[in-house]
Amino acid sequence: MKNVLLKLSKIQTELKAPKGQMNKFGNYKYRSCEDIMEAVKPLLKKHNCALPISDKVILIGDRYYIEATATLFDCESGESYSVTASAREEESKKGMDGSQVTGASSSYARKYALNGLLDIDDTKDSDATNTHGKDDPQPTEKDLKEMETVGAKKIELVHIAHIKSQLIVLGKDLDAYLTYKDIDKVENITLDQFTNDIKPDLEELVRKHKAKK
Repeated sequence: MKNVLLKLSKIQTELKAPKGQMNKFGNYKYRSCEDIMEAVKPLLKKHNCALPISDKVILIGDRYYIEATATLFDCESGESYSVTASAREEESKKGMDGSQVTGASSSYARKYALNGLLDIDDTKDSDATNTHGKDDPQPTEKDLKEMETVGAKKIELVHIAHIKSQLIVLGKDLDAYLTYKDIDKVENITLDQFTNDIKPDLEELVRKHKAKK
């Protein structure tokens, strides 16, 4: 595997993948799976390599995940090196049919498989983006009283308080964010959706907002 790893190291060093997409809500640029592939193709030709990506659907518990595998194949030595990433399908998403939900999960999983393979660091790391409340405004008295509610309702209201506090930092409106995320009501956000999508998305927006100051 020595040859393919040497070529992978060279490609990682030479790769420049611009952020060709714009997040209009957060006003920041990001790169898509297509951006990465467009940038790496000349390097694959230069080093006589191929980079196929494959998907498969896996069932964990009662939820489906799309598992993507990105493989760097050395056309000279026949060696290969792979990285796998997965993304869970949403149960439903406003404005999307089943095939579109699967396609969106595939794009997400493929992007992070490429990130891992090509050493692109734009993942949303919870330790890097979480300020542990040091710089965030404290919940209002109303929020604190709501948080005293027990059971599932308590979890739900903690979500709402966190979302509100992050939006305050951004100077954004709750309704605008819900529209951006295709969510009818904040109360409809599930624990899984909050943990895996909403929370890291907002904390990344807050981190980028603070970095601009």
